[in-house]
Amino acid sequence: MDHFLYRDGILHAEDVPLPEIAAEVGTPFYCYSVATLTRHFRLFDEALAGTDHLVCYAVKANSNLAVLKLMGDLGAGVDVVSGGEYRRAIAAGIPGERVVFSGVGKTREEMRLALQGGIRQFNVESEPEMAALNEVALSLGVVAPIAVRVNPDVDAQTHEKIATGKSENKFGIPIARAREVYAHAAALPGLDVVGIDVHIGSQLTSLEPFEAAYTKVGDLCRMLRADGHDIRRLDLGGGLGIPYEGRSNSRPPLPVEYGHMIQRVLGDLDCEIEIEPGRLIAGNAGILVTRVIYVKEGEGRTFLIVDAAMNDLVRPAMYSAHHDIVPVVEPTPDTVEGPYDIVGPVCETGDTFAKARPMPPLAEGDLVAFRSAGAYGAVMASEYNTRPLIPEVLVSGDHVAVIRGRPSFDDILNRDTIPEWL
Repeated sequence: MDHFLYRDGILHAEDVPLPEIAAEVGTPFYCYSVATLTRHFRLFDEALAGTDHLVCYAVKANSNLAVLKLMGDLGAGVDVVSGGEYRRAIAAGIPGERVVFSGVGKTREEMRLALQGGIRQFNVESEPEMAALNEVALSLGVVAPIAVRVNPDVDAQTHEKIATGKSENKFGIPIARAREVYAHAAALPGLDVVGIDVHIGSQLTSLEPFEAAYTKVGDLCRMLRADGHDIRRLDLGGGLGIPYEGRSNSRPPLPVEYGHMIQRVLGDLDCEIEIEPGRLIAGNAGILVTRVIYVKEGEGRTFLIVDAAMNDLVRPAMYSAHHDIVPVVEPTPDTVEGPYDIVGPVCETGDTFAKARPMPPLAEGDLVAFRSAGAYGAVMASEYNTRPLIPEVLVSGDHVAVIRGRPSFDDILNRDTIPEWL
């Protein structure tokens, strides 16, 4: 469910007509709904009710400071994967004790930043990282809380570029070596081993891979406790998918179903549970609004050329990802749809959002909206072709705020420097 609905024939963001926002900020732009973000966070929080838990929003899904502040105010922790994301979380007012630091390539500088600023735990991904963190912690006279990320060799049944739990993936340590690695960690004086971490991928649409991985984690927890480790926290990662195709009959699991599975598989361990949802909180809470520049008749096809491009929303080009695309003005029930290739203005054939997509008749100047664009949209954008990053807008009821403005061309050009010897 989201809060982008037609009213009187016009698509609204909560109580605000999208054409009003387009007139104010120009197109293209991202628009996020506070009501949807709030609802989706609470679905996860309620799914684990009765269990000691913390929902750690995955900052990489949508890292705007306003979104992070909203999450923090709701009681969320956050999962960060870089020093920059850590700084964003702290700047948004989220205390360090609610920040989990993941990622395979943490630098010593990032470790130092988090240890000095406050951290809930590091999810350590390798033995060299473990040694580096121990060294940094000892140099600061502190002890770093850690969970070791194990790779359970479970097929997440998702796109190969967002699968993270197979043995050939770069993430974590092989679960078969876990006892050896935990023994090593326990011997390092700068580390406090608090838990186990696992994350098998993104956009999962079945609970079966999760259950397979969590069953292995539960068995490992019992084994490590028998070895003398005080395992008191299980970080189960994120990855629960969303329905990008609104017309599809397939439905990813609901957070409540996910929560019930966690309690059934791991509830007897008396561990604090951490989960790291990002896409399911932010994905359907955002749309990308763009305007038709031209309708171009090609050889056997019609191109709908819009002012958004692959640099604004790269998922279709990178993952062949589907987004429902709808007109901002609601078509009448008797409207006859025709196939459009929906493309952007970037000089790449890959700048294609959809091929032969059924759409109502559209004309130059019409507004269309890409649904389910709140996650991995603005955060993955670039200024390719010297196209400015597009605005992000937050709506709550009838309140509208630009939470990231569109930079001017002078802003872009002034970041470059021509050396005096040229």
